[in-house]
Amino acid sequence: MSESTSFFSKAEGTAEVAARFADLRPPLEKTAAVTEAQRCLYCFDAPCMAACPTHIDVPKFIKKIASGNLEGSARTILDANILGASCSRACPVQVLCEGACVMHRYNKQPIEIGRLQRFAMDALHASGAPLPFAPGADTGRRVALIGGGPASLACAAELRRRGVRAEIFDARPLPGGLNTYGIAEYKLPLAESLREIDLLAQLGVEFHFKTVVNAAKLAELEASYDAVFLGMGLGAIHKLGIAGEELEGVTNALDFIAGYKNGKINHAPPKVAVIGAGNTAIDAANAAVRLGASEVHMVYRRGSEQMSAFAFEYEHARQAGVKFLWHVAPVGLAGTKKVHGLELAHLETTSDGSLVPMQGENFTLAVDLIVLAIGQATHAEFVSEGKVKLERGRIVIDRATGQTSNAKYFAGGDCTNGGREVVDAVADGKRAGIGIAAWLEGQDANA
Repeated sequence: MSESTSFFSKAEGTAEVAARFADLRPPLEKTAAVTEAQRCLYCFDAPCMAACPTHIDVPKFIKKIASGNLEGSARTILDANILGASCSRACPVQVLCEGACVMHRYNKQPIEIGRLQRFAMDALHASGAPLPFAPGADTGRRVALIGGGPASLACAAELRRRGVRAEIFDARPLPGGLNTYGIAEYKLPLAESLREIDLLAQLGVEFHFKTVVNAAKLAELEASYDAVFLGMGLGAIHKLGIAGEELEGVTNALDFIAGYKNGKINHAPPKVAVIGAGNTAIDAANAAVRLGASEVHMVYRRGSEQMSAFAFEYEHARQAGVKFLWHVAPVGLAGTKKVHGLELAHLETTSDGSLVPMQGENFTLAVDLIVLAIGQATHAEFVSEGKVKLERGRIVIDRATGQTSNAKYFAGGDCTNGGREVVDAVADGKRAGIGIAAWLEGQDANA
């Protein structure tokens, strides 16, 4: 795909979705942004910077906002995190940079780092200025990157800045991975994910869409490219393993979220049940509310204290009207062609910590739609035949460089860590891009 192609333009026609999914954290106006930036203490040994997986120089970019140098602020952000715009919206800043802010020590509100970062990045987009970096001098080397998500995008950016050609192969029609298809619209709109990728295209990153990489294709790429980066994320969401999952009205959270983001789902039926209690489950439940469902339940086999979703995400869903059913598990689905009921069993914990159904305590929840969000399978089967070392389906890497047990292969993101935050995938890709360029340079030196 040529550099002149605009991915942002492909997000047109999502106005209805945008209206229903207003920003969870609205942008700061200029005066408010400057005022907030001036609250920062500009710590020399900034704990916020250490808490950021990509180690953005937070005091530096905030000080530039305070002084009116928005271009310099954006450059500071992008120098550390090429997906700084996405991360400003999607990062759980409450437990990362803002959670580490020294203001907590003085019983004051932390600096709104995420919103300030977004302010700087939005200003760059609005100005129409190009990406403040240029590709490095061509080294004659090229790398194939499998998957178009945050890890591959960050890796590709580092490679291009060092003069290495980067070609991304993705099975979907648009790049961005979960940023484009799987993050709630009220956190990261589809248009914003694609606009950010337009900046990456300016570096000369090449994209090959609707390209499924299997074992045969991987072997072809290995033979044709100087190195391979594996950034394909995770696979399908797990099934419940009970009869009736093929019924109409049973879907999974990622398909549900992707469906409304790309305009294929415009409304939710009245009664929705979301199975699971992670952050993706919360996103799906909140989406169902915003799409018009009158009754949304989240179903979880343990209690609120064991849910993997962040506390602030849980509170957001609770305030949105989502109801929670704790210590229950699905045991059956009712319906012929379309699901209309979810049979649930109350669970109790045995002395050894196991969860078992309580006898005679089953009940049926009326539903029109069931959304599964109970974790994802690994997606490394096409590299599992001795190509690289795996542990429980995850690719094992050197965390400092991203290199796998096969010197020519590097990896990062969810396929290596089992599913963390966007910023963690960016950090993985960044390290791998630097690691690949260094490895290729070493190969040249030893030739």
